[in-house]
This record gives sequence, structure tokens and C-alpha cells, in this order.
Amino acid sequence: MSDTHTLDPQQLRTWLNGAALHDAAAFRSLYDATSAKLFGFALRILGKRELAEEVLQESFVAIWHNAGTYQSHLAAPMTWMTTIVRNKAFDLLRRSDVAAEIDGDPFDAAIMNALHDPAATPIEALELSRDASALAYCMSALEGLHRQVVGLAFFHDLSHSEVAQQMALPIGTVKTWIRRSLEKLKTCLAKGERP
Repeated sequence: MSDTHTLDPQQLRTWLNGAALHDAAAFRSLYDATSAKLFGFALRILGKRELAEEVLQESFVAIWHNAGTYQSHLAAPMTWMTTIVRNKAFDLLRRSDVAAEIDGDPFDAAIMNALHDPAATPIEALELSRDASALAYCMSALEGLHRQVVGLAFFHDLSHSEVAQQMALPIGTVKTWIRRSLEKLKTCLAKGERP
């Protein structure tokens, strides 16, 4: 199993290109090299091994099917794969049956850990933690559907039209909700409100 520090982005790109061509051996090598790190990331978000295992499996299915869409000039291989894992984990969390399994405080801690930058200095980590707490607090003040629209647009990188399609809303409504929600977030963050 490869260590995080020895993952060679060029080798990962080669394996992703192989997976795009349905090369099972290349995909297996990609899995062997990255699955432990991606599992750990999913576990930090979800807090439960069985949920993290489910997300990891779904993520690698998505990686297999979407390897041909990977664009190396837009993101490093691990960044691209981590984004898939993050999106799958958040999709799982949105399901009401899973959300009911996760207590508020451990869930918040897991999200905070997932946002942690391992390369950050202690001061930077503290600032990131404070910023993430403030953002989480201000996001929680938004109305439920508005919060979901903002989350899809900014945490899942969906376009306004993709958000509209996923939420079954008119695109004008999505744009208005996002604009108003961003104004509310800006005001809330400027006030320095904290939980």
C-alpha cells in the first residue's frame, strides 16, 4: 500500500488513463495506491466505517465510469478522486435515514476534521477551524432549501442549471436564492457571529 507522501501524480494519471480505457490492471493499481487515503477521508466525514466503506465502493465505481472525463490540467488525480469521495459522502449524508444515525456534535467534528489541511501550521489550522465554524453557523441560519441550493452550488460545484434540475426548481428561483443566501452569509460572517 502506498504512503500518501509517495503517491506519484504522474503514475496516478497513467492509471486513470488506463482505467478510462477499461484496463482492469491499471484500475486495480490505482485502487491499491489510493484506497486507504480515500477511505480515511470518507471516514472523517461520515464517522462510521460501514458508511465510509459504502462511499468508497460507490466512489471507485464512479472513478471507473468517469476516468475518461478526468482532465489533468484542471486538478491533480488525488484532488479529483477526493472530490468524488466528498460528493458521495455528502450525498449519503443528505439521505434522511443516514442523517438520523449521526449525532450533531460528532457530525460537526467529522466535518471540521475533513476540512483540516494536514500541511497547515497550528495557527493556520486554528484559523481554518474558526472560519469553518463560522461558515457552518451562518449556513445553519439559512432556510433549509436555500441552504441546500447553496450547498449544491458551492460544495458540490454544480452549475445553476444543474442545481435547478436536481432540485426541480426554475433556474430563476435558484439564482435568486443563491444571491440572497450569499448576501445573508456575507452579513453573518461580517458580524463575526459564532455558535
